[in-house]
Amino acid sequence: MASRPYRIGVVGASSLLGKELGDELGESLLAASTVVLLEDDEEVAGQVTSAGEEAAFIQKIEPAAFEGMDFVFFAGDADSTKRHWQQARRAGASIVDLTYALEEEKDALVMAPWVSDAQSSAKREPDLKTPAVIAAHPVALMLALVEERLEAGIGVKGLAATVMEPASEHGRAAMDEMHQQTVSLLSFQNVPKELYDAQVSFNILPILGENAKVKLARTGQRIRTQYAQLTSGSAPLALQMLQAPVFHGYAVSLLVDLAKPVTVAEVESALQGEHVDLVSDDGEPPSNLSAAGQEDIMIRIVDDFGDAERGTRFWLWMAADNLKLAALNAIACAVELRRLRPSGKVQ
Repeated sequence: MASRPYRIGVVGASSLLGKELGDELGESLLAASTVVLLEDDEEVAGQVTSAGEEAAFIQKIEPAAFEGMDFVFFAGDADSTKRHWQQARRAGASIVDLTYALEEEKDALVMAPWVSDAQSSAKREPDLKTPAVIAAHPVALMLALVEERLEAGIGVKGLAATVMEPASEHGRAAMDEMHQQTVSLLSFQNVPKELYDAQVSFNILPILGENAKVKLARTGQRIRTQYAQLTSGSAPLALQMLQAPVFHGYAVSLLVDLAKPVTVAEVESALQGEHVDLVSDDGEPPSNLSAAGQEDIMIRIVDDFGDAERGTRFWLWMAADNLKLAALNAIACAVELRRLRPSGKVQ
């Protein structure tokens, strides 16, 4: 049997997340693959874009679009995922859902391969009967990775997180509305509120308007559920969502209550490792701006016990590029799924 590269489809290739995913695929372990960019929207189909450093055409999803594909990433909107994922599944592709449309699908599996080692005894592995994997929400990944490392090195009694959501998490339309609100406010005009049903520019809100299409409560529940799945619920999580007036990047204020008194240096030692960038007191604190384009989760640690040398409560200020983190996690999921198919062999 002749060897061949994988064939990968990206549905929703013109979305912010789809574009990020296409770029990251070109730098990943799947870089030798043939990447096909797909869209439902006929107006977008035919446009020239890029996948990594290669120019590529966005193709319209046709009945035979998924034939011969090994992996299909769904990175557009939930409705498109629901319309086409079964078609891709029947064609024999492994499905990676970045839209959360398949959360309620029986036997679908939430995955965050970076969070795996300490939870290996409870970790559910995908198999040939797994209909799809859902790439974990970036914040669920951030929190679970911190909990995993602190639990393994010290022990964790509980976590309390305040999560600041950026507009880009909900695509170009949300970014455009926040931008238009800013322009309108500066020119003393009425602000558009189609998506948020509230003024989010120059504002921080725990609840959006009654008719908002962006649902903070739903996102918060998704993070709680996925965090529990990734960590087996070993350390309880309290969580509050806030809509932040920023376009890009998650910021999280996290209070951790540890099982025994330790120093800041011991917490830093427990958190060190791949995918984490520890920022010292001497450096610029993590922010949504400094995290933009960065692959790692940026973390700064401050104790919450005054003049004592050791204590159990610590504040972690974290920031991450939400689109890049989501794309990298989705690719890590696909890399894990490679073991379920004959590596590079024509079937």
